Amino acid sequence: MIADPGLEEAIRAAGGITELARRLGISQPSVSNWSRVPAERVLAVEAATGIERAVLRPDLYEPASSTHDDIEEARAQKYALLAALLRQAPDAALLRRIARLGGDATPLGSAHAALAGAAKAAHPNQVAREFFDLFVGVGRGELLPYASYYLTGFLHERPLARLRADMRELGLERAEGPSEPEDHAAILCEIMAALISGEFAATVARQRHFFEKHLGPWIGRFFADLETAEHAEFYRSVGTLGRLFILIDTEAFALSL
Repeated sequence: MIADPGLEEAIRAAGGITELARRLGISQPSVSNWSRVPAERVLAVEAATGIERAVLRPDLYEPASSTHDDIEEARAQKYALLAALLRQAPDAALLRRIARLGGDATPLGSAHAALAGAAKAAHPNQVAREFFDLFVGVGRGELLPYASYYLTGFLHERPLARLRADMRELGLERAEGPSEPEDHAAILCEIMAALISGEFAATVARQRHFFEKHLGPWIGRFFADLETAEHAEFYRSVGTLGRLFILIDTEAFALSL
């Protein structure tokens, strides 16, 4: 029988040992053999269940004293990274920073490691050409990373109008002159990063509302398409990271209800 309170709480939050193991990307017997959450798995279990690290392993972690703990900072950084990579091709400096990303044995950790490896092998000029082929093109790129397109098959449709209304509530206005429609994946990821980091006064409920209304219905499909796009090399790893991260955030928001 499991006696450790932190492990019991994690299993209860996940809905059972099998589901916890699935979220962590490890086998069910591995979790069954734990007497408590292993030190090297604490952060992954926290991300998968929403149970704070100080509850999972009070012998290792003090209760969080800040409303923006490490997990929230990591979420904001992930959205900001995806936004940067989808807004324009990374330059040499950004590729060097990405190449230093660490990983672990979880699916998301493996995606980090794969992206770091892709960045190490990439040349900025090559990635710039790849970005052009994927998202710009002659006439249009291979992919159209807009909510309106994914949800209706056309650009500048109702998803964009709904987004603009919500952006006005946040105090965001469309820039003057030619610019991308605001329902571009990069802009939506930027807004999520700002909501999480506290740039806007946003509760978890408000984050969830914005995510479920403007990202959840389509952006996971976009990242899956990016994984398999004909012109994707470096960006294949971006697609994998984005797809897995969005899946985790979707599950985390569901648990926060």
